[in-house]
Amino acid sequence: MSTAMKFDPKRTVSELKELRELTGDENGAQRVAFTPQWVKAREWLRQKLSGLPVEVHQDAAGNLWSTLRGDSDRALLIGGHMDSVPNGGWLDGCLNVLAGLEILRRIDAQYGGKPPVTVRLVDWADEEGARFGKSLFGSSACSGNLDMQEARGLQDRDGIRLPDALSGHGIDFERVKESGRELEHAAAYLELHIEQGPVLLDLDLPLGAVLGTFGVERHAITFRGQAAHSGSTPMNRRRDAFRAAARMSPEIYAIGERSNGGVCTIGSCTTKPGIVTSVVEECRLTLDQRHLDPGALARMLREARDASERFAADGNVQVAWERLWQIEPVPFHPELIDLCAAAIADTGGTSYRLPSGPLHDAAEVARAGVPTVMMFVQSLHGISHNKIEDTREEHLEQAVVAFDKLADRTLAWISAARPETTVRG
Repeated sequence: MSTAMKFDPKRTVSELKELRELTGDENGAQRVAFTPQWVKAREWLRQKLSGLPVEVHQDAAGNLWSTLRGDSDRALLIGGHMDSVPNGGWLDGCLNVLAGLEILRRIDAQYGGKPPVTVRLVDWADEEGARFGKSLFGSSACSGNLDMQEARGLQDRDGIRLPDALSGHGIDFERVKESGRELEHAAAYLELHIEQGPVLLDLDLPLGAVLGTFGVERHAITFRGQAAHSGSTPMNRRRDAFRAAARMSPEIYAIGERSNGGVCTIGSCTTKPGIVTSVVEECRLTLDQRHLDPGALARMLREARDASERFAADGNVQVAWERLWQIEPVPFHPELIDLCAAAIADTGGTSYRLPSGPLHDAAEVARAGVPTVMMFVQSLHGISHNKIEDTREEHLEQAVVAFDKLADRTLAWISAARPETTVRG
């Protein structure tokens, strides 16, 4: 029996605070996936769902699905993640889920428990990758993009293997990709998220429609020269690996600045032999480059390679590149982006559109062929993954309202579309 409840965005804020009290401490959120606190958070979520006529189950990858059956099997998916990084913020991931919960309540009330299409809320397992270093675990298993060989060998800091940790939660690692069947009737996927950056803050805008997620090129660049005594080796005779790397570094940032929307980051720099009395024989940099446009991303990479070779030649050292990781840009569905922008405008906001630098579960769903869009809400300080992560309560409420309007528009969009244009599989 449905216990329909009036739509109330203030309730979402209240529940976010309740979850913070339940699973956080003075250092922030502590809902790391596959830990007791994460289990506690999911049990709390199940209790919140118990008043709705939904079917709740955990899939083969540990993702938690709550399904409100409709007149059609075609499904609107609303997603997020209850897990956090250690000492994380109170909104990252869980805002998405609890806003989706409120939308389920509204749809149940409006349609008497039987909407025109099926509506499903998903809590993705281990979006953060905080324990095993593999982000988007549950969604990438569901999309079919999980690298099984890589994931099979992952261990946490205590030496516990990922497959063993999953087993403790009723998950058979070798079957996790069977979760892909959950997308069989997926017609659209929506995700609300804090921005995690300062763009909306700097523009003084509460909400934004997300164009897609950046593509990433991540490499290790190693310059190799010759170790020599720092006192007896004249400057013109040195083959200094660090000097070549140091000359390259400003060029890397210049590449990002002229890329029209991309970013470049040198995340680490290590040297050998690493002693004060020796010219550097080897210098290893890690480079992260991101852009929403695949052509621009390829150009950024090419320019970085050219710069490294130029400065290596100038310094009489060698340079070698090793790709650490790569993912293509993931554009979101243009019609859903328009619906998202319209929902923001209808809520009294400015329809600003921006890319996402961080990756999200939404990218994996889009890669699986499901029409997808995200909505961002402003982050104070432009900070997340930190206990100071915050968003104004009035902006949170406005986001829940706009996200609900997006869900309503998307339900109509799905209903108006021919099944073969919306059903994956």
